[in-house]
Amino acid sequence: MISQFVFGLLLIIALCLFYKNSKAIVRNILLGKKINRTDNVSLRLKTMLLVAFGQKKMFKRPIVALLHLVVYVGFCIINIEMVEIVIDGLFGTHRILSSLDGFYDFLIFTFEVLAFLVIVGCLVFLVRRNLLKIARLNKKELDNWPKTDANLILIAEILLMTAFLFMNAADYKLQLLGVQNYHIAGAFPISKYLVSILPNSAENLMLIERFCWWFHIIGVLAFLNYLTISKHLHIILAFPNTFFTNLSKQGQFKNLAAVTQEVKVMFDPSLPPHATDESMKFGVKDVQDLTWKNLLDSYTCTECGRCTAVCPANITGKLLSPRKIMMDTRDRISEVGKNIDKNGSFIDDEKSLLDYYITREEIWACTTCNACVEECPVNINPLEIIIGLRQYSIMEESKAPATINSMFTNLENNGAPWKYSQSDRANWKNT
Repeated sequence: MISQFVFGLLLIIALCLFYKNSKAIVRNILLGKKINRTDNVSLRLKTMLLVAFGQKKMFKRPIVALLHLVVYVGFCIINIEMVEIVIDGLFGTHRILSSLDGFYDFLIFTFEVLAFLVIVGCLVFLVRRNLLKIARLNKKELDNWPKTDANLILIAEILLMTAFLFMNAADYKLQLLGVQNYHIAGAFPISKYLVSILPNSAENLMLIERFCWWFHIIGVLAFLNYLTISKHLHIILAFPNTFFTNLSKQGQFKNLAAVTQEVKVMFDPSLPPHATDESMKFGVKDVQDLTWKNLLDSYTCTECGRCTAVCPANITGKLLSPRKIMMDTRDRISEVGKNIDKNGSFIDDEKSLLDYYITREEIWACTTCNACVEECPVNINPLEIIIGLRQYSIMEESKAPATINSMFTNLENNGAPWKYSQSDRANWKNT
């Protein structure tokens, strides 16, 4: 009964903490401006299934994609076993689902194969990150915590899967020894090879089995709560993020509604003027000026760096890294959330996303080619944030690089980005 009480208490604490942390993240995301992403539900569901569940965009690199799929699907499916663990923990039973006979054998067989593949996949990823030092996984923005975070997750998954296999190995040997309560149940294609290295004492085997059982359940509950402060939150958020993806054609920019209305009034004075708000500002200075989808993007970012690896600005040595844009946005909205938690409402901290987190050199290095958007495996859009920051810089502060200001002047005077007047526009034919 003490064991059941401790298990129940740990389960309640873990779930309550996860709910509290998740609620704070949802609150932070909803600090963004409203935007409607509920149209064309069938297409959105199809996109979610293909991109998030099927990992369609990952398969541009088949080998890495297969490894990632094994780790992702394997870890998720194996934790179906958590249903049995929770029941056993709360009611003091042992392998309660073994009454399913043949189906249970199939489940344990599948779980063990997947656990082994997860271990292999995680080891490969650790080697790629730390020994082979793949370029996109060792950029400056990943120094310190982000790199540690990735390694911790991989190590944790290896430990959890190893504990699962040793738990099964000890259980299987206890079954073979005919120990009470350890009845014949399950198929063990991987852990049966671990039996020979385990002790023959039933008492020691029970200690190993119970230790691995507790290690696995506590590890999973800890992992659940670690997700809320880790980049691996994408395990959960990839699904809503791909569902709410922008279905418009890439490269199609959305005009600001207030500006559009003002232009219409200029051409047709009979139209009612747009209702103005003195506090209204154009573009994005801080995270509260972004949409909730932009903020969801930032929390969904996997920090894989595929966006930065294909960014022509980054490739040519410029400061811009689309991955850093998303990481900076997440860091800033998290800071704003802590500010609200501390003060009850947001108190100006004299910081902003523009300048304090993201420099102007970064936003003006972008070529708006959409390569980052195309490459992202979970349909994140760093370009929307960059364009918003540019709009604020120009429309609110009248600040832009000299080349941009020159282009604006030419557009105003010549109707084109170049310095030649409209009357000279055809002269190139005679040269």
